[in-house]
Amino acid sequence: MTVVREAGAPPTSLPRPADGSARPGRGGRRGRRGLGPVGSGAWPYLLIAPAVLGMLYLLAYPLVRTVLISLQDFQLRQLIQGDARFVGLRNYETLLTDPHFWQVVRRTFLFMAVNVALIMLLATLVALVIERLGRVGRIAVLSALVLTWAMPVIAATTVFQWLFHSEFGIVNWALRQLGFTSFDRYPWFAHGTAAFTILVALIVWQSVPFAAITLYSALVTVPTELYESARIDGASARRIFRAITFPMIRPIFMLVFSLEVIWTFKAFVQIWVMTNGGPGDATTILPVYAVQTALSSQRYDLGSAASMVTVLMLAGVLVFYFRQMFRQEGEAL
Repeated sequence: MTVVREAGAPPTSLPRPADGSARPGRGGRRGRRGLGPVGSGAWPYLLIAPAVLGMLYLLAYPLVRTVLISLQDFQLRQLIQGDARFVGLRNYETLLTDPHFWQVVRRTFLFMAVNVALIMLLATLVALVIERLGRVGRIAVLSALVLTWAMPVIAATTVFQWLFHSEFGIVNWALRQLGFTSFDRYPWFAHGTAAFTILVALIVWQSVPFAAITLYSALVTVPTELYESARIDGASARRIFRAITFPMIRPIFMLVFSLEVIWTFKAFVQIWVMTNGGPGDATTILPVYAVQTALSSQRYDLGSAASMVTVLMLAGVLVFYFRQMFRQEGEAL
């Protein structure tokens, strides 16, 4: 039967089939059912499998290999012939009963504490200064920080070596011009305290840009209304920082603090290139001690044990710190 409709009348919907099923058409359920839900099955796991396998090979395998070597009698002969035998925890016992090792541990924690304290203090001050600068000054300071941060570690270490060179260094020249004649040809790297101070200055100089930029990004998220209300109430700048600024940026501050603890605790390249752990062992910290033990003494087993002790100590410091942080947050809530 032919359906006739008048001009201008709305189109009449076609009758549904007698069985009540929907009309077949493009994009219907039957066409989508065969494809299955998006992302189901093993396809997503296959996509991330290369990245996971690469990460396991680059991170997990060296860690497992280091643990195995630390439990073996692994010296130069075993490295060549491959007949290392299992000795259990003997290497750890030898390491932990060595007084020299504990001197290195104390120096490592001192080195970490001095660096982290200076980095966080200077980075916070720089971030606060950037927040108060105008647009041009802010761009200039941020650009300088980014360029400093992007400078390669070896290049920065070489520059510091030349700055403090005993004969051609600009530091000795500047001190002589200021009247300090005792610094004529002063051998900075021949004195333990001076070398330690130069390394601290280098690592702080390299680390402050990242910390300052990160803290500045946290500062700009603090609502300005809180500052205006505090100033109306007559609060001082120090009171505003303690009561408003720091509580608001505390999560980012703690994150940066944790990262700086990790980076300074495992500092190696700067020390190895500049002083090689010297003079004597004045700048030898745990990562440098592990390499010295493995390469100079060809005791790869003790070097691996020192590396594992370093990892465990660093993990212990971070766990203790995070527990204290979470406890303080819980009390605040």
